[in-house]
Amino acid sequence: MFETRRLNHKSKVIISAALTGAVTTKENNPNLPTQPAEIVKSAIACYEAGAAVAHIHVRDDEDRASMRFDKFEETVKLLRESGCPVIINLTSSGGQGFSWEERIRPFKELKPDMASFDAGTMNWLNSVVFMNEPGFLELCGKEMIAANVKPEIEVFDMGMLNTAKYYIKKGLIKEPAHFQLCLGAPGGMEATTENLVYLVNHLPENCTWSAFGIGRGANEILLSALAMGGNIRVGLEDNVYYNAGQLAESNEQFVARVKRLAEEMGKSVATPDEAREILGLGK
Repeated sequence: MFETRRLNHKSKVIISAALTGAVTTKENNPNLPTQPAEIVKSAIACYEAGAAVAHIHVRDDEDRASMRFDKFEETVKLLRESGCPVIINLTSSGGQGFSWEERIRPFKELKPDMASFDAGTMNWLNSVVFMNEPGFLELCGKEMIAANVKPEIEVFDMGMLNTAKYYIKKGLIKEPAHFQLCLGAPGGMEATTENLVYLVNHLPENCTWSAFGIGRGANEILLSALAMGGNIRVGLEDNVYYNAGQLAESNEQFVARVKRLAEEMGKSVATPDEAREILGLGK
């Protein structure tokens, strides 16, 4: 077993707030931010609650999953103009059926700090195929290097982790890599401590990592990841309930819980500047 912390800081926890996603709707939780002004308001509130990273999806005018560039452009513009120093992490997978160019254009032109790199194809929610074919992943890796955007390597199963290692070896993902371990999505690995430990033990030594759980395993993954020295992602993209049967009031409610738990463990949450240093952003 490797030392599970890897390059994560010994006493600082990076919190990523996944604000919107592509699946959750206001019918699931009316507090979900879906339009640019709402998303930016939520990102600022999450920063004030302790988040260092805002993971951003956008929706169209009817709140449907979207990769509309104008929506990304407006959201990023508003967030930057606000003066909020939160790290901007744009999705490259805002739903189904989008072209390669639609998926890479936001990070290619807007040049956020980070962007998601989903390291493989899967049967998403056991209902549709979430396509991330080799050609797209190679293009994504090259364009992220060209734009100096750090990949957030999203891993839903062991096969995706092995795929990511292949692209690191090929030089299409620069080291030190950053992994987001995504557990509990139907079609991927279940959200259990056993699965989290297995994935972490197979991470490359030269990396940082974060984790989150979807559904009933969310709090188990949160607590296990904190105990293992991991960084944490939370938000309405992944869970509409704060606890069983209790709808979350906001994204920042999740962030505040992570901050509180981290402090109970003798840790503190990383500021955006501290997170940039830990993640090696801009290098």
